[in-house]
Amino acid sequence: MLNRVTLIGNLGRDPEIRRLESGVAVAKFPVATNEYYRDKENNLQQITEWHDVVAWRSLAEQSEKVLKKGRLVYIEGRLTHRKYKTQDGQDRVATEILASMIKVLDREKREDGSHFPSDDAHAMGHKTGGGGHIEEVPPPIAEEGDALPF
Repeated sequence: MLNRVTLIGNLGRDPEIRRLESGVAVAKFPVATNEYYRDKENNLQQITEWHDVVAWRSLAEQSEKVLKKGRLVYIEGRLTHRKYKTQDGQDRVATEILASMIKVLDREKREDGSHFPSDDAHAMGHKTGGGGHIEEVPPPIAEEGDALPF
């Protein structure tokens, strides 16, 4: 059996970091992915889907340092569903991506608008009990006429 999710999208906001009583860090953030198609009149249309992403432990701590709203990221993980009750007692189900690896695909901008690679981790991943690693990933180059950046 296989439960694997791969996303390339933009962060909808800075990661929200919480620490459990045990000190374990948890990061949550939304990622937007776009799908493009041509309608009957041949106009390019875009559909945006939002995905809730959760990162734990060292991956959450690295996310807090590196990830910012709008950054282009590559995420690998698995799909999870979590049941909970709202404050008024209604049952709800949250569908989330439990991240196992995050790569930043764009470069940070300087105040003058130019780009530079960050000294922070740009590829973050964890295995059971493991930490992350550092890797600069260049952004994909779209060829002329491509609607998608890869």
